[in-house]
Amino acid sequence: MKEEGRRKKEEEGRRRKKKEEVEIFTLFPSFHLPISPSWGGHGGTAPTNFPSPPPPLPPSPSPKIIAGVDEVGRGALFGPVVAAACILPDGVLDELVSGGVRDSKQLSAAARSRLAAKIRAVAVDCQIGAASVKEIDRMNILQASLLAMKRAIFKLNVRPDLCLVDGNQKIPNLSIEQETMVKGDSRSIQIAAASIVAKVWRDELIGRMALKYPEYDLTNNKGYGTAKHRLALELYGASVFHRVSFSPCRK
Repeated sequence: MKEEGRRKKEEEGRRRKKKEEVEIFTLFPSFHLPISPSWGGHGGTAPTNFPSPPPPLPPSPSPKIIAGVDEVGRGALFGPVVAAACILPDGVLDELVSGGVRDSKQLSAAARSRLAAKIRAVAVDCQIGAASVKEIDRMNILQASLLAMKRAIFKLNVRPDLCLVDGNQKIPNLSIEQETMVKGDSRSIQIAAASIVAKVWRDELIGRMALKYPEYDLTNNKGYGTAKHRLALELYGASVFHRVSFSPCRK
C-alpha cells in the first residue's frame, strides 16, 4: 500500500511539473530559446543583469454561454404550455443553419423531428420546462409561459451567462442576465433550436393524450382551436386538460 501511494505521489508530481512547464512555455516562450552566442558561448561576456521576463498577458475573456429560450402552446385550448432552453456550441451554429434550423412554425413535422434529434445530439445542454393547465388557469397564460421558460432554464446542468428570450417579456426573478427578442425564433439560432425542441416535445405529448381523448381531434390540431375542436367542445364539453380560462372552453 505504501509503495502504491509513493508511486501515485511521484506520478502526480510528474504531471504537476509537466503542467508547470507548459504554463511557463506559454507565458514566457523565451525561457526555452537557446542563449545568444554573444552571451559567453563564443568569447562574449554574459550580461550580469538579465532582462526581466515580460509580464503575463491577461487571460482572454471566455465567450459567453448563451441559452436560447422559447415556448410553444401558448394559444392552444388544450394541454400545458411547454418551453425549452438550449445551449449550443459555437462550432455547430453554421451547420445547424445550413441544415434547416429556423422558426419551428416554418417547418414540417418530419423536418422538426429530424432537427430536434440533431439539436439534442450536438447541444451543450437542452432542457424542457412546462406549466400545467391548472397553473395556466390560475395565473394566466402569459405568466404560465414565463414560468415554463424559467423551469427550463433552471433544469440546465450548465449555467448560462445570458438567456435570449423569445418575445418582449422578461422572465421574472431570474438571476441570470436575459435579453428579450421579438420574433427571436427568426433572428437567433439558439431560440430557433429551442422552439423546435419544445414544439416536438409538446406535439408528442399531445399525440399520446389524443389516445385518451379522441373526440377532440388532438392528433391533427395539437390542442389548438380548430373548427373541429371547437365543435367537439360544444358537443362533449371540456376535459380536465382544457384551459377553462379560455373562452371557447367555458361553453
